[in-house]
Amino acid sequence: MTGTGMAALAAAGALLLVAGVALGRLTARRAARGDLDLGTPVERATFHTLHTASLAAPPLRAGLTEDTARKAARRLRSLLGTEALCLTDRDAVLAWDGRGADHHEQRVMVRVADVLDSGRSKSVHTECEDLECPLRWAVIAPLTGEEGVLGALVAYGSRESAVLVRAATEVARWVSVQLELAELDRSRTRLIEAEIRALRAQISPHFIFNSLAAIASFVRTDPERARELLLEFADFTRYSFRRHGDFTNLADELRSIEQYLALAGARFGDRLKVTLQVAPEVLPVTLPFLCLQPLVENAVKHGLEDSRKECRVTIAAQDAGAEAMVTIEDDGVGMDPAVLRGILAGERTGSAGIGLSNVDERLRQVYGDDHGLVIETGVGAGMKITIRVPKYRSGVHSSAGHRSAD
Repeated sequence: MTGTGMAALAAAGALLLVAGVALGRLTARRAARGDLDLGTPVERATFHTLHTASLAAPPLRAGLTEDTARKAARRLRSLLGTEALCLTDRDAVLAWDGRGADHHEQRVMVRVADVLDSGRSKSVHTECEDLECPLRWAVIAPLTGEEGVLGALVAYGSRESAVLVRAATEVARWVSVQLELAELDRSRTRLIEAEIRALRAQISPHFIFNSLAAIASFVRTDPERARELLLEFADFTRYSFRRHGDFTNLADELRSIEQYLALAGARFGDRLKVTLQVAPEVLPVTLPFLCLQPLVENAVKHGLEDSRKECRVTIAAQDAGAEAMVTIEDDGVGMDPAVLRGILAGERTGSAGIGLSNVDERLRQVYGDDHGLVIETGVGAGMKITIRVPKYRSGVHSSAGHRSAD
């Protein structure tokens, strides 16, 4: 299933659940006024279905495991109204809810083998020899994901029923959508992690060598400054290579930038002029980890390494209502706008390609396409990069205060 199709299914599911919640609140308000209208039997059944589905969805969005299957199985059995329900992966039974586990569970994997291979639902007689056991028929429906059949849903009933076959199949499809969304979340996480690794790889060995060489040059002439620069270098690398958290806060990101600029200043001396203008109220704002440092490194590189003149770099962070606005500006060699468009489109890399395109893509993934980089540049005209970061966004949480590499 494509990302667009999954997004559409997720949106439709969310709309149904929101509708259920809204109707539930309306019913509660009527009850409080003594004007309770329980609706028709069909409406009550719909409300119950929406509510039960909303309770089953969260565990499934974490993937198909013993724990998530156990939490979801009871809700799914209630949704179908069956005597028992079982969830499996490709190798074993993950959860059983209802009667008959003592003598039916051990036969499940044999019965689901055909469905795991074919990916098609089927209805079978349980052939149970216990005359008091109500589990006479079972509907087996596949649970699918991006990589094919992940497992099976088995719904048990007292008799063969076309309604149960259809209901179990539809519920299995709904479960499959939740599992696909879980896979999508994991893929997104892996993508972000890969992009962070790419950014870390961009921390050039030349920068490390030049920083250590600059520190060494002060060991005899100014040992105290050499000591301070060595501590800045250690803290900068520790922050850049930390192993936890996709997000940080603006205060920590700016502190890392200050350390980078201190090391760059030791190398370039008076040629590097830096101005920082930061509004204190935006320091706690959460933003993607390592999304500013590559832009500052780009400004220094194209302002100094590609020119013999001095370079002024201005970094500003301002309060813009519901957003924090960060600008990074240099008066260096600039860039041809056509080249820049190719870099951001992924068509060419260039020396600035990894940093600019990586940060632009991550910002768009987290906040939407209207929050990508805004870049003003021209050949010989320097470069100004503007980032708008929402102060609050669901699912975006900083792991601030963890600056160690452990």
